[in-house]
Amino acid sequence: MFRSRLFYYIVICCISLFFTGCIPSLVKRDATKKYPASYNTSLDSANNTAMLNWKQFITDPYLTALIDTALRNNQALNIMIQQITLAQQEVRLRKGKYLPFVNIIAGAGFDKEGQYTRLGSVDATDEIMPGKPIPTTLPDFLLGASVSWQVDIWKQLRNARKSATYEFLATNEGRKFMVTNLVAEISYAYYELMALDNQLNILKSNIQIQSNALNIVTLQKAAGQVTELAVLRFQAEVRKNQSRQYYIQQQIIQTQNRINFLVGRYPQIPERNSDTFNQLTPDTVYSGIPSQLLENRPDVKQAELELEAAKLNIKVAKANFLPVFNITGAIGFEAFNPKYLLTTPESMLYNLVGGLVTPFINRNGIKAMYYSANAKQIQAVYNYERTILQAYTEVVNQQAKITNLANSYNYKAQQVDALSRSIEISINLFKAARADYVEVLMTTRDALESKIELVETKKQQMNARIQMYQVLGGGWR
Repeated sequence: MFRSRLFYYIVICCISLFFTGCIPSLVKRDATKKYPASYNTSLDSANNTAMLNWKQFITDPYLTALIDTALRNNQALNIMIQQITLAQQEVRLRKGKYLPFVNIIAGAGFDKEGQYTRLGSVDATDEIMPGKPIPTTLPDFLLGASVSWQVDIWKQLRNARKSATYEFLATNEGRKFMVTNLVAEISYAYYELMALDNQLNILKSNIQIQSNALNIVTLQKAAGQVTELAVLRFQAEVRKNQSRQYYIQQQIIQTQNRINFLVGRYPQIPERNSDTFNQLTPDTVYSGIPSQLLENRPDVKQAELELEAAKLNIKVAKANFLPVFNITGAIGFEAFNPKYLLTTPESMLYNLVGGLVTPFINRNGIKAMYYSANAKQIQAVYNYERTILQAYTEVVNQQAKITNLANSYNYKAQQVDALSRSIEISINLFKAARADYVEVLMTTRDALESKIELVETKKQQMNARIQMYQVLGGGWR
């Protein structure tokens, strides 16, 4: 007995070594996790704004209400949540594969053998009830259980479960990344809407100024002080800006509906207080250190988890070259009469079978799966490295953008102040015939464009603040 078992284990080891030696080698690549220790900018800090909850970072009550509604109703986010459920069920499915499968069997039927067959020609005497013949049509009753189990010798099934677990966790990080992007997108659209409201007000105010100037030119033309050309030039400028109003109004409608779509509702006018837009002052966003991106950025964590899953998938594919040990068995009761069904040991039946199955000929399909898993793992390595590099670059870009926009806004504010004062001066000089109408026309035009650009810069400043929060990995907490 001992010798037979020893011989069995020796055979198993020999087979395993033989097939392990037949597994093709792969070109492997590990991920490089080197990154700079700091961003080397003036905005570097030990603090990290990304650690703040989005409700602490965004204080506008109207914007907060929009984001809160979107996190409940946004269809894309809810689809992603269902994707997480699917990934979670995949983990349960793979976990169940390495556990034994047990089935309960209950059945009834009948059987009739032909008289001129081997079974039909046997003695027709019933040995259980002497003197009575075996019925021509014989009933059959069965009650039992069967079991099948693939013994996970090479941890193929366990590695598949672990891989599915990493993929589930990666999907959950994808949801966090979507939340971060959703918070940012709604904020961008909200500030865009406030900026458009202010630009429309500026345009209407400028139209009023230009209309007044048109009236003055019309009176001067009647007095013979200017020609028809001056009247037509001012009239054309007024009409141009009146036409421009409708373009901005259309942008307002589209931006409103963009917000409504993200919030998951039909078109309506979002609440906002655009009068406070010019008083908005972007506060400092602390960037922390680059290593914190690995924990705060959901896309980086997602790429890392996908890489771990890809590594395990290589092990799963590699195990396909090795023998599979299956165990099947059954136990139960079977009889031609229900009253004998539970009689033991006469009605008892059982069996137990163990076997090794291994690929031998035509292993091209297994090799293809193995090489594919390795290629996907290398892809995951590059994706992980690219994601870290992209995250670091985005933070550096946003730091520079915040600084440059602050400087640009200061100069543009000075430009707007100078041009605003020059409008009244140019009109007074024009009335006193000390300035040409073209100077009035160009001054009002330049003042309008500078005010609109100032609003645009303010919007970019507020967006840059949100973008900085986003690229640092904030918004999903």
